[in-house]
Amino acid sequence: MKRILLAGAGHAHAVVLASLVRGPLYGGSITLVSPRAGQLYSGMLPGVVAGHYSAAEASIDVAGLAARAYAEFIEDSIVAIDPARRTVTLSRGQSVGYDLLSLNVGSRVELSAPGAAEHAVPVKPFENLLDRKAGHVAIAGGGAAGVELAMALRHRGAEVTVYSERDAFAGEAARRVTRALKRRGVDYRRGMRVDAIEPGPVVVSGSARQQFDLVLWAGGAAPLPLIAQSGLALDEHGSVRVDETLRSVSHPEVLAAGDCAGLGEAKSGVHAVRQGAVLADNLRCLVSGMRLQPYRPRDKALLILTCGARYAIAMRGDWSAEGRWVWWWKNAIDRRWLRHLAAPRRRA
Repeated sequence: MKRILLAGAGHAHAVVLASLVRGPLYGGSITLVSPRAGQLYSGMLPGVVAGHYSAAEASIDVAGLAARAYAEFIEDSIVAIDPARRTVTLSRGQSVGYDLLSLNVGSRVELSAPGAAEHAVPVKPFENLLDRKAGHVAIAGGGAAGVELAMALRHRGAEVTVYSERDAFAGEAARRVTRALKRRGVDYRRGMRVDAIEPGPVVVSGSARQQFDLVLWAGGAAPLPLIAQSGLALDEHGSVRVDETLRSVSHPEVLAAGDCAGLGEAKSGVHAVRQGAVLADNLRCLVSGMRLQPYRPRDKALLILTCGARYAIAMRGDWSAEGRWVWWWKNAIDRRWLRHLAAPRRRA
């Protein structure tokens, strides 16, 4: 009986667990370690902030999903990996052994500017944003997460300023995003980098200094210390270097998916779900001794940005569209995903 340890409950592991609900994995015992028994679904976070959903509507019952998959659930955080001994250490000091380890622990926000760690609130973990109330908010980072949060907060009545050093979007999609921010009254400071954050909090950008009630940091992603200190082979970005079957190139009993895996494609939930399907198949193959399946990275993925109100922008490659219908399209996709994860176990 192989001991399979799932570290983290991101999109990829949600797919793995849903696969185990539909059909058991014979010859393996599954343990899931995740910091929370219930987890806010990132795709619906802007809708929660804007008031379109309650937190309960937009949450994944991680413990319940694990139970339906016949996986042991441990509510804790992994703080260290020892690949030589094939063990992980939890925050409470417990050591858990494994024969196969699958990593889907995500990433952290890189608080790169001086004072950011002390005076800004990172947008991850998402649960930390729900109780934050402020009249004037600055957001450092004009990518998808930053602009969605900006328009959601503006919809709830906050004054919002977005600092964006460079354009995160291109072509017509960039023009659509800029117009949407302007229509909703977001102060979009394109080409302005946050150089430092001082007590107040005060945002310093070049020679400009401005005080806010709250500064949210939505800059680039960085690997968790857990990954950086793991002893696994890493790529140039600090992600776990994996082969085409999602196995670590240095430790083949370790697999990785999602933000913590180096796969040469953009970090997104859409890609992580596709990785999860291959990961589920390959865990079964590793237990049964069958040939592993390759994962084929893609350059393009559908991205839908919500715009505060029930209005959204969709983009994929050079194509883009916007409107209320796009919001309802995304709403249907998100609710279908949550229903899929809440589906009962099939009878044998």
